[in-house]
Amino acid sequence: MSDHAHDHDPNAVGHVVSMKILVGVWLALMVLTYITVAATYIDLGEFNFPLAMLIATVKAALVCLYFMHLRWDRPFNTIVFLSSLGFVALFIGFVMTDKNEYHEDEIPGYAPKIEEEKR
Repeated sequence: MSDHAHDHDPNAVGHVVSMKILVGVWLALMVLTYITVAATYIDLGEFNFPLAMLIATVKAALVCLYFMHLRWDRPFNTIVFLSSLGFVALFIGFVMTDKNEYHEDEIPGYAPKIEEEKR
């Protein structure tokens, strides 16, 4: 067996995370979930959705970093992961720029709830 860093023992365990860290991350996720639910009872107007997305992003980052061991992985994997998230955000952004071009009255009966509100 060579001494190169990229050679791996197939029987070796990856990175072992202490129970203290895992429980701490789990508690942080539970607190953030509570904050998400509590935020639904507060009317922040147009900021409700960005707040929910911010909390969800923090929770997803915690899961990726600690439960998926991305924190201890090679930096290249983090770059690939963040690039993929960037492309998803870019594609969703392209779709959202076009959302105001389609109106419910162009296709009669397509959005019945909106038509009921107009009556």
